[in-house]
Amino acid sequence: MLHPRYWPLWLGLGLLWLVIQLPYATILSIGRLLGWAMYHVMTERRMIAATNLQLCFPHFTEDRREQLLRDNFASNGIALFEMAMAWWWPRKRLAKLAHVEGLEHLQRAAAAGQGVLLMSLHFTTLEIGAALLGQKATIDGMYREHANSAFDFIQRKGRERHNADAIAVEREDVRSMLKSMRSGRAIWYAPDQDYGRKASIFVPLFGVQAATVTATGTFARLGKAQVIPFTQTRLPNAQGYRLTIHPPLNDFPAGDEQVDALRINQWIETAILEQPEQYMWVHRRFKTRPEGMARPYPKRLRRKRRRVR
Repeated sequence: MLHPRYWPLWLGLGLLWLVIQLPYATILSIGRLLGWAMYHVMTERRMIAATNLQLCFPHFTEDRREQLLRDNFASNGIALFEMAMAWWWPRKRLAKLAHVEGLEHLQRAAAAGQGVLLMSLHFTTLEIGAALLGQKATIDGMYREHANSAFDFIQRKGRERHNADAIAVEREDVRSMLKSMRSGRAIWYAPDQDYGRKASIFVPLFGVQAATVTATGTFARLGKAQVIPFTQTRLPNAQGYRLTIHPPLNDFPAGDEQVDALRINQWIETAILEQPEQYMWVHRRFKTRPEGMARPYPKRLRRKRRRVR
């Protein structure tokens, strides 16, 4: 990992470490400034996010969508430093930012030996939310290996330090995931991205037909687990983060993939509407389309990068 090809990464991480030594309010301000720069430089991602907002909020005025887009990039800029805070801040300093609601839902499940599918979403606060919750409860995580080996090492170390008992499960390792839930453990899971036609069915999301994974109900059934929604919110005025563990979904799964997927998307809509500026709109959520429908996004502006080893 000391190979010269990794030196720019180590330099970048070092600078990131230095920035997060500053007061929290200052870090947020720098993050917003970075988000402003990202808005102007990351043309492709800005176009993707703008397309998503147009599809999901056609009733918004153009000015309102533009302001939401700018606020979203500010949130993405802050997220970079929140990631570093989650990995490197002292645990006590980080814990002061957490305002937890609904922890009793996880505690009841753990006391009963009941497995939990902790259903979350890809908010920009994902990394710091998981770290803060990891200080309160043992949560296993779905994990995807990063293309850069050095970054993957740092990422895993940063995530694992908050809870020594937690297990990182590869995203494709369904067997280990089910085993974890059947043994009474909780595992973090997010069903809000487009994973392609084979793994999905089409149900509405904000009125748009969206390829939606059917795995949520399948995992809950095979893992004999409760589905407990979890959200985190960056609070205004540098007050920290509200972590909300919601009550378990009743009568889920219902046994009908269409019904279950629609219910999940309806919950996703509700969660996003509470903090739309903090959602990761830069992902191609609607890239998979029903037969005969064109993709709404522009063609990629650059080729896919080669995997670094």
